[in-house]
Amino acid sequence: MTTLLSADVEVSGLTGRILWTEGTQPPPAMAPGAPRPAGPAYILIHGIGVSHRYLARLHAVLAEGATTYSLDLPGFAGTPKPDHQLSVEDYGRYIAEALKSSGIESYVLVGHSMGVQFAIEAALYEPDRIRHLILMGPVVDSRHKNLRRQSLALFLDGLLRESPTSNWIVVSDYLRCGPRWYLTELPVMMDYPTEQRLSHVNVPVLVLRGSRDHVAGPEWSLRLSRAVPHGRLVEIPGVGHVAQHMRPKAVADAIRSFVSATSPHT
Repeated sequence: MTTLLSADVEVSGLTGRILWTEGTQPPPAMAPGAPRPAGPAYILIHGIGVSHRYLARLHAVLAEGATTYSLDLPGFAGTPKPDHQLSVEDYGRYIAEALKSSGIESYVLVGHSMGVQFAIEAALYEPDRIRHLILMGPVVDSRHKNLRRQSLALFLDGLLRESPTSNWIVVSDYLRCGPRWYLTELPVMMDYPTEQRLSHVNVPVLVLRGSRDHVAGPEWSLRLSRAVPHGRLVEIPGVGHVAQHMRPKAVADAIRSFVSATSPHT
């Protein structure tokens, strides 16, 4: 089993956590004198209510070939709860500043679900540091623009598409987050104009979904991939919303292939 090491990162009074695989390079600012990563680091960003844990399988596969970090964001995963509601822009700013303070100079942002929204805002906040943007299971699908539809889509995905292990991770993380903070941030997620904000991103963008994902449907995902000049849509066959847990190698292969194909070659 892969062991992840972690360190708290405080930025502007908000405290989150950065994680890396034992035996791999810690964030540069935490290892003075160590060589800098040869290329951009992969940065994995979770969605509402959850943590790095449902990204851990993907983290392990990506870390086999590249510097990889996961984040636990303020208010989630047992980190201190902020004393006020945070906007998606607030979270994007936190991510960008936390990476900067950790000495991570260039990166590929990989967001899942609401983490897609966070990743978009981090990319817009620090455009000179991001190299690629990966949007897995992006929300909120235009078919689910009210709480009833969104909740039903998530419920049916968990009931019909996901494994017992992924459901256990998600439900136990929801309990750690607690209903107060989840419900504080839920309207923020629902109101965020994902497509509009994504259109301002100027790096290659991969939209990735499980072929059975009802939360991020095919039409919505295709539209997002076309909202940017260098966008692509990839589907992982036979899985739902938490594709990175069910098919981590297939997801990692799709990400690495996209990054390689759209990186400048000298």
